[in-house]
Amino acid sequence: MEIQLQQITAKFLVFALLSVGVAACGPATEKAEDPDKKPNIIYILADDLGYGDLSFLGQKKFQTPHIDQLAARGMVFTQHYAGSTVCAPSRSALMTGFHTGHTQVRGNRGLNGGQFPLATGTQTLPKVLKKAGYVTGAFGKWGLGYPGSSGDPLKQGFDVFFGYNSQTIAHNYYPRELFDNENILTLEGNQGTDEGQYAPLLIQQRRIEFIKNNRDTTFFLYMPSIIPHAELKAPQEYMERFLKRTTPEPPYQFESLLGPERPYQGLDDPEHPRYKMGGYGSQTYPHAAFAAMVTLLDNQVGEIVASLESLGILENTLIVFTSDNGPHLEGGADPDFFDSNGPFQGYKRDLHEGGIHVPMIASWPAKVKAGSQTDHISAFWDILPTFADLIGVELEKSVDGISFLPTLLGEGQQEAHDRLYWEFHEQGGKQAIRKGKWKGIKLNVFEGNEDILLFDLENDPGEKNDLSEAHPELVTEIKALMEESRVEDPEWPFEEKIQSANQP
Repeated sequence: MEIQLQQITAKFLVFALLSVGVAACGPATEKAEDPDKKPNIIYILADDLGYGDLSFLGQKKFQTPHIDQLAARGMVFTQHYAGSTVCAPSRSALMTGFHTGHTQVRGNRGLNGGQFPLATGTQTLPKVLKKAGYVTGAFGKWGLGYPGSSGDPLKQGFDVFFGYNSQTIAHNYYPRELFDNENILTLEGNQGTDEGQYAPLLIQQRRIEFIKNNRDTTFFLYMPSIIPHAELKAPQEYMERFLKRTTPEPPYQFESLLGPERPYQGLDDPEHPRYKMGGYGSQTYPHAAFAAMVTLLDNQVGEIVASLESLGILENTLIVFTSDNGPHLEGGADPDFFDSNGPFQGYKRDLHEGGIHVPMIASWPAKVKAGSQTDHISAFWDILPTFADLIGVELEKSVDGISFLPTLLGEGQQEAHDRLYWEFHEQGGKQAIRKGKWKGIKLNVFEGNEDILLFDLENDPGEKNDLSEAHPELVTEIKALMEESRVEDPEWPFEEKIQSANQP
């Protein structure tokens, strides 16, 4: 599948020329960048953003001009995959370089006010960069270890953390508190029923401060946004941009059964136990809210780029933009209305392409060719070895990932994956293999299902035609690959459930 970048590239060149004119009238940068200095690295991770939610990839309901410009300035990866189809295991694959058959966190499991933690001694992306002299900061959603646990971000290589430790609390955009390193920051404007402090705006301020404070060092900024995951809420000034554009839409009202005396109670009711504690608030205009949220995220990407440019450090900064999995169906979200999964079938929690095939942009003006694209098949677990390769660091432990630095720089021989593997521990258990153009999916694994769905992604990216009967030899191969691509983990039993299902 090819993306036509010529039009947005042309638009970006016009924008760039205008920007040069404006910059010429503004303050000069203090010093030229050192071409031999290791690049700053910024990794922007959207939350549940679908492949079709960006305007340069086909979104028609709203525009994402800043992300489009990032794509025009850099390289678009058309065959990039998330670590999983839900949040925590996808992030675990990113941080550790292992796919879900080997990584430590293989599902969304709440624990002690956070999530199941990464272990002490884990080789993680920020630890590798920190050893190479990078200042490391994470701003947004963590979800890989409850506060004070071995998986706490400050124990996994980050110098600074600000945001949500728990991905459950990160469902809410007006939380009562956020974590500021190991401290809890009470948000006075969000106490009770008040919604006075929109957390993504507060977190963005800290990102900009981090960039400014480290302009003379080499830094790694991890930006795991909570946008556009449910709930669907945006500041009023963003909502107003879309309220008149959308057709009348059904409101979203979440109600839950609590007992005979008060049988139904909306999550907007402060007496509900999940009010501002992970429950999704109601939304009268969910379509407008979703468009407003992605617009805000796009503006934040623009603010990051503008900050780098104003400080004179944009040229030698690698910016990666992607999403943790496909579009969700929660909290009133309507991915079909927005065609959020683009040409693909499936949503979040699916191992079809719509659940795991995500957009990825890599922009590095000093090194990456503007307006370029690649069909190199890559995944989240490739990020750690790629960044290590980029800064010239040998990994202490081997990983599942493969460096795609040769593709990024257009230099040297690019190694290819023999296959990619995913497993998912919800909805009856699922497994998937991508091997070249072929994709095999097994559903209802824990119920003893042995059937494989087989798709030719080169000719059928929407996975509409199951070719398993026509290629039994491939089905046999994929079954074997599924078995050998994983190691059983007692914390995340998979094989045990399969064996239980197969017992008479």
